[in-house]
Amino acid sequence: MKGIKVLATGRYAPDNLVTNEDFTKIVDTSDEWITTRTGMKIRHISDGEPTWMMASKAAKHALDNAGISAEEIDMLLVTTVTGDFYSPSVASMVQREIGAFHAFGMDLNAACSGFVYGMDTAYRYLLTGAAKKVLLISAETLSKITDYTDRSTCVLFGDGAAAAVLALGDGIYSSYLAMDAHDAHVLYARTHDNLNPFSTKGTQHPDGFTGAKDHFLYMDGRAVYKFAVKAMPEAVERAVEQAGLSLSDIDYIIPHQANIRIVQTAAKTLGLPMEKFLINVAEYGNTSSASVPLCLDEYNERGTFHPGDKIVVVGFGAGLTYAAAVFEW
Repeated sequence: MKGIKVLATGRYAPDNLVTNEDFTKIVDTSDEWITTRTGMKIRHISDGEPTWMMASKAAKHALDNAGISAEEIDMLLVTTVTGDFYSPSVASMVQREIGAFHAFGMDLNAACSGFVYGMDTAYRYLLTGAAKKVLLISAETLSKITDYTDRSTCVLFGDGAAAAVLALGDGIYSSYLAMDAHDAHVLYARTHDNLNPFSTKGTQHPDGFTGAKDHFLYMDGRAVYKFAVKAMPEAVERAVEQAGLSLSDIDYIIPHQANIRIVQTAAKTLGLPMEKFLINVAEYGNTSSASVPLCLDEYNERGTFHPGDKIVVVGFGAGLTYAAAVFEW
């Protein structure tokens, strides 16, 4: 069986930087409190850039790095929870912006696991021959669903986008995708209510999702932490096992950048040194599905990866979803 090959990566993050000190001006918090609990120092926050624009800029960066034209892309796959329209998709907007008019495309919503779900989806299309080259983009504008009066959550999130050009290649590939909706209510954001003129009842069907204000993101931090420190090691172990490898064979793990404490706890559970985990949470905060590819591109740009390196990407988030994939550089 063929593996997946990352031909190139690219990223885009807004120039508007928001530091921990900036948050002390709008909520009761401190740099020390945020840093010690999350590992975050800076976030890139949209200053008007929509999700489709950031996605397009990241896509162009990846294509330039790959040395190929947009017309060579067969499939555009965008992962996001913060699209700019109900319709068209972000993928459609990206096609328009970069000129990938030979590609079909769609959006995928698996929250913070989105990039891993997207990689696995791309792999299936590549494996069947339906696509030869897939442009996978993860783009998020979390600032538009963040409640900036909630000091426990507003300090966590940032905006940005990153992309990878994918094809089949020699090497390994294995994945483990999972979802457990029993606790989906601990992390969510609503769409608008149905206010059509023919309805007299409004929204009267209880769904168990309480606590959110309007369309803003709600998170029960303690419950999410409890889920994440269990789900992340499980996904990594299952994906590595299915690849026929052991954890000692893995060169790098790129986790969802939600909280440095979650990564540290997962590393301890897996019995792996933190040196194997690639981290950039201090410079970006939590960017949902964009966090894994932002980190992938940053370390790729540094020249960290070498042919034959075995890499795990792992995400966990709303849904509750969790997933990991193993591939060879």
